[in-house]
Amino acid sequence: MSDDEQHVAMQLILAAGDVKKMAFAGIELAKEGQISAAQVKFADAEKRLGEGHRLQSTYVSAHVDADEGPSLLMVHAQDHLSMALTTVELGRELVSVYAQLNRLKQ
Repeated sequence: MSDDEQHVAMQLILAAGDVKKMAFAGIELAKEGQISAAQVKFADAEKRLGEGHRLQSTYVSAHVDADEGPSLLMVHAQDHLSMALTTVELGRELVSVYAQLNRLKQ
């Protein structure tokens, strides 16, 4: 595995970790009734997720003709990014549920 591939993989893992942290912070804010603040957290998470996707796309485009496949570390990194996307999608749904609960309480 090249140093470049290792660097990209670690950047993907870091981006995914940031995204998941922001999403869970957004869920917690929604649970506390701070729906607008939660939505801001999710907007930030999606921005960071986009950065990870652009990095991944650039890497894949540059290596599309490579004879060897991606390393185990790169596959692992892409899995982290995929799980971050799932966390954001499900988190947004939870924020919506908390918003509905808040409306019903009022």
